[in-house]
Amino acid sequence: MPGQHVTDCQTRLYMKSRHTSAPAVAAAKAGFSRATGYRVEVDPRLPSQKKPPRGRRRPDPLAGVWISDIVPMLEAAPGIRAVAVFGEIVRRHPELGEGVRRTLERRIRTWRALNGPEQEVIFRQQHPPGRMGLSDFTDMADLSITIAGEPLDHRLYHFRLAFSGFEHAGVVLGGESFVALAEGLQNALWALGGVPEQHRSDSLSAAFRNLAPDAQADLTQRYEALCAHYGMTPTRNNPGVAHENGSIESPHGHLKKVIEDELLLRGSRDFADLAAYRCFIDEVVGRRNARLRKQIEIERVVLRELPERRTADWEEARVIVTSSGGFILRKVFYTVPSRLIGHWLNVRLYDDRLVCFLGSTEVATLRRGRSPDHNKRAQVVDYRHVIHALRRKPMALLNLVYRDQLFPRAAYARAFEALLAGVGDRSACRTMVGLLALAHDRACEAELADAIAADLDAGRLPDLDRLRERFLPDAASIPEVVVELAPLSLYDELATVTTPAPILEVAA
Repeated sequence: MPGQHVTDCQTRLYMKSRHTSAPAVAAAKAGFSRATGYRVEVDPRLPSQKKPPRGRRRPDPLAGVWISDIVPMLEAAPGIRAVAVFGEIVRRHPELGEGVRRTLERRIRTWRALNGPEQEVIFRQQHPPGRMGLSDFTDMADLSITIAGEPLDHRLYHFRLAFSGFEHAGVVLGGESFVALAEGLQNALWALGGVPEQHRSDSLSAAFRNLAPDAQADLTQRYEALCAHYGMTPTRNNPGVAHENGSIESPHGHLKKVIEDELLLRGSRDFADLAAYRCFIDEVVGRRNARLRKQIEIERVVLRELPERRTADWEEARVIVTSSGGFILRKVFYTVPSRLIGHWLNVRLYDDRLVCFLGSTEVATLRRGRSPDHNKRAQVVDYRHVIHALRRKPMALLNLVYRDQLFPRAAYARAFEALLAGVGDRSACRTMVGLLALAHDRACEAELADAIAADLDAGRLPDLDRLRERFLPDAASIPEVVVELAPLSLYDELATVTTPAPILEVAA
């Protein structure tokens, strides 16, 4: 019918049908009248092509400044942001006002698409199974994790297979280092049960920081030796080019979001100890891997076999135990059992611990400490190592260099400050040493800390005698055993042997 609305799809169908049908038949197939078909015959353009372009509805607000001011800025500084251009233009021409900002941003975007410099192109890669595993570290400060109420400054070591998405994550306390990389990578490979052909990491710039050239060369050799032990080819992405490690960089964010969700469901970001937090991370990663079980099994088939054993994932040092009951290593003082004074120890430094050997015999495992800066020293002190000596010299506690680190919990430090203010230096030292000795002898460090905190909260000083009585070991009850003596006549009966009567055989 006249004035009938025709769509692009109908026009295309009509023109296709005209190859084999008359105009009237083609129009019927297209769904419009024969008269409309004849009009299409005269002008075969699509309806969308017949619409005249829409002109401007209002004057261009940038017409007077675009060529003279804005384009020269964009050509002189191709990387300048649109908001900076807007600020400069409004400063030069206040009459433009704030309302032109969006117009300016759209115009700049279009200009750059037509006249701007060429941009970097990211080439998506195919990853066949078994070829590549990737490692990187990610900072976890924004999740605000605490251990027993204390903030935990840490990172996650993150390993991932590019094909299947298998993941492994480990808590790292000391920042990015070769030790953290070696330990985390080996834990991931042994949990996976196989080895990929290549291992990709970043440029290890954090691990190389503040190292002399000789130390950097040694670190490079150790990393290459680690990969050679597992038969992997080491590769690195270029410094500052994160998308070259895209198969691990993007999953960082996904993993942290999942951990954030799990923390919200848990209802608390505080953990009793570091082991509990590590178990939490393992559970989160384990559930993510469970969803990829089929892909992981496909990739496991083509992975290389693990070697017979792990390789070294620690650094070595040799120290002597001084008369202070400890040793200094990398500006950190560590206490050890005093019987080791005067001996040289071989120390293996892991990310979170030190393992000390006397010869080939392991003698102590210590929490690893780190100096807050290059000009200060730190202390890692275990009161159990020195309590026997403090019992003989309790006044040494008053001005002890590592006194603040000696107290295992905050309640003990509070108690000492209250005792100093309440009973004087001598009595305070004796009482405090007695409390530490009680915690050691009765193995009641946590329970005693709760009792001390309760006394302090109630405005009382800790009473050592009362606390000793409270934490006395349970008295063992000795049962009464009544022994009944057997009469001697029973022994005569035992000595009597009764001969059984002979059995007579009756002949058939």
